[in-house]
Amino acid sequence: MRKVILDSPRQLKEGLKFAKGIKLEGNFNNVVVCAMGGSALPANILLDWMKEKIKKENISPIPVYIHRDYGLPPQANKKSFIVCISYSGNTEETISALREAIKNKFKVSAIGTGGKMKKISQKNKIPFVKIPSGIQPRCATGYLFSSLAKILENSKIIKKATKEITDLSEKLEKIDLEKEGKKITKKIKGRIPLIYSSNELKTVARIWKIKFNENSKIPAFYNYFPELNHNEMVGFTNKSKDFHVIILRDKKSAKINKRMELFSSLVKKKGVKTEFVDIKKGSLLFKIFSTLYLGDWVSYYLALENNQDPTPVKIVEEFKKKL
Repeated sequence: MRKVILDSPRQLKEGLKFAKGIKLEGNFNNVVVCAMGGSALPANILLDWMKEKIKKENISPIPVYIHRDYGLPPQANKKSFIVCISYSGNTEETISALREAIKNKFKVSAIGTGGKMKKISQKNKIPFVKIPSGIQPRCATGYLFSSLAKILENSKIIKKATKEITDLSEKLEKIDLEKEGKKITKKIKGRIPLIYSSNELKTVARIWKIKFNENSKIPAFYNYFPELNHNEMVGFTNKSKDFHVIILRDKKSAKINKRMELFSSLVKKKGVKTEFVDIKKGSLLFKIFSTLYLGDWVSYYLALENNQDPTPVKIVEEFKKKL
């Protein structure tokens, strides 16, 4: 797992190469990404990134829908850009989405390591991006995100993806967050992490939560400002020492930062420890991936502190067999 984390910045550049030449032809009115678990995480990042690109580049907005279920969502139609992502290539919900897209003669492509998805794609002449196998799906976010972005660029839905992602990969390779991650781990050991962020970065908070679940093998939860000030905050009415709040803070929003500071001071009075993690300065993608990189180290070292192997997810495998 440590080697996988160290190599993760390179995935972004490599994913672009794997998707070279893969595209869908058409005049699209929306993007539908069908995926589950770790394979769906890149779609959330894409959604946040495209919102920013629409504002910055003054391009026509195109809705992005993320479908975590069997079949296809009601938004899927003949003008949809549909991508089915399954790292293993055998995720039954995502395969059902692929089959339905083919049945309806919708335009669809697929990303994965092989499995049934590759066979179905080859049989039906569906564009398929093959990425390397051998790691956990949650650890392949770089491969999956950059492959997805490259297909969108090739299909003329977004622009300048290759350059932005290449620059991001090179920038991430130059930073070392392992010591910082280990330091945070020491503070939260023995407590349930609550990861909070701004609305803009709630995908990052969600992925931190997932990494605590799957790497550290512990419960964890996430929410975002300002919404949590209207509901979840009330859950701290009574004193509790079971939780450790981690606030992912981007200093660009004075209003949100004021809420974060005030919230922290209130829950500290209830015996809840809080930890501010300041987001690195840079583009939105750099903010997202550098913070995810840090979260990988925190969850990795927490697994070691708990005498757990961070890699396997035995309970998930057991569940799938019984299912």
